[in-house]
Amino acid sequence: MTTSLTSGAYPPQLTQEEEQYLIATIKDWSIANGLAVRPPPTVIPAEADPEGIAAINTPVTVFPSPFPRVCFEQGRVVQNSYNELYAAVSRDEEFISQIVKEVAGGDEFIQKLWDIHLKVKEEGYTQPLSLGLFRSDYMVHQDTSTSPPSFQAKQVEFNTIASSFGGLSYHTSRLHKYLADTEYSLLQAPISSILLDLPENSATEGLAAGIQAAYHAYADSKLGHPKCVIFLVQPGERNVFDQRHLEYQITKAKPSIPVFRLPFDKVLTHTTIAGSPKRQLLYHLPRNPSKVYEVAVVYIRAGYGPGDYPDQRAWEGRHHLERSAAIKCPTVLTQLAGTKKVQQVLATPRPSSAPSILGRFIKDDTPAAGELWRTFTNIYPMDTSEAGLEARKKALDPQQAESYVLKPQREGGGNNIYRGAIPGFLRSIPEPHWGSYILMELITPPPVSNIILRNGHLEQGGVICELGIYGTCLWNQNTGNVRHNEQAGYLLRTKGDSSDEGGVAAGFGCMDSCCLV
Repeated sequence: MTTSLTSGAYPPQLTQEEEQYLIATIKDWSIANGLAVRPPPTVIPAEADPEGIAAINTPVTVFPSPFPRVCFEQGRVVQNSYNELYAAVSRDEEFISQIVKEVAGGDEFIQKLWDIHLKVKEEGYTQPLSLGLFRSDYMVHQDTSTSPPSFQAKQVEFNTIASSFGGLSYHTSRLHKYLADTEYSLLQAPISSILLDLPENSATEGLAAGIQAAYHAYADSKLGHPKCVIFLVQPGERNVFDQRHLEYQITKAKPSIPVFRLPFDKVLTHTTIAGSPKRQLLYHLPRNPSKVYEVAVVYIRAGYGPGDYPDQRAWEGRHHLERSAAIKCPTVLTQLAGTKKVQQVLATPRPSSAPSILGRFIKDDTPAAGELWRTFTNIYPMDTSEAGLEARKKALDPQQAESYVLKPQREGGGNNIYRGAIPGFLRSIPEPHWGSYILMELITPPPVSNIILRNGHLEQGGVICELGIYGTCLWNQNTGNVRHNEQAGYLLRTKGDSSDEGGVAAGFGCMDSCCLV
């Protein structure tokens, strides 16, 4: 039995005139306020926009989606513990080494990242500080064993690199508040703004504050150069405005913080490493190479998947950054801490006679550990351990596989294998590679309906919502001292309930905001 999150008709039925008016209102507000993306070629072909000047409104829900207050608060409150947990994981080289051994046989990308760490370790790291801009993603789990059914936030994944959509999420919350104040009460089936509990969203400010904390923690240049922040980005980034909002927020600091965008494939072209023992990273302004900045922080929004490394030069560029004195967000070790295998191992149930694996980082029987355990869901290895062999049976059984998702060690949308596709997929790859995947029990949230505006057209029906809570953490990799640990706003992504993948940039989901119920 499932329970709807709303009583009555939500969203309200719209007349054709109301639909057209809301489409026009949302499109104009979105472009005027930067709730926008560059269009995919399927919407505006490259030959129709050769100069790349076009922008369209981000796919977005017409109404904020109902979301259980208890789950929203659960995710928000536990974020500082998650920040602390993943800072600790990234410091545990022995633990990460074991994770890499378990998955690298079927995942060359993970092995190559680890090789960069080993290479820099041999030379000696010169920057002990690490910055994390994290996002922990949840879906609502409905526990039908209670009466009435109760709700819990269960973690889908934890992102340690390129945790995107903070800028667009902030503006989506603003859009829905604007519509609540001006439009919803005028509908033929009106909604009073007083009845909508729309939480504040500080994502842009919160994420920027993390980068600013790292910038100020980096000492003034001994080489006499001004300091700067680098946004390392993918060439031709469609999600540019999301990133720009963060840049603009950082530059509001007094005194101003210089921020520059650097395509990942231009790292070796526009940066050098000083010949000093500290190995400062120097950025040579492409439009005026006589201007040289010392890079305090590299915020890495590229390099999270194999597609960003088409050749050896790309790997040399990542190594170049890793060995420098710039504070990395994230380091290679922090990126590896975000693999799905780490999530699976941390969620391994605690043996009755021994500490849990989570207890290696957050003491068992503490409130923080209890908060973390409540967010864990059932995740299994796909190796040759007893638990792994049991998981393989489930994954290969077409009937049992319907309750699971198979996940590789990847960030970004479009990488997972769902339900009935799992058995055939496993049989299509070498069995020694199976251990590089994890098997997660699907979370079945309560039914929600909404209307999505995508590419000028409305899509109405059942939707699935995924909550992301942002966190920022700055810590010393050598001592473990945490200098900054904050929860930093939220993201709500929504997709049609017939779609498995939820990535907005990948074209599956849309931006949304919470109406707490």
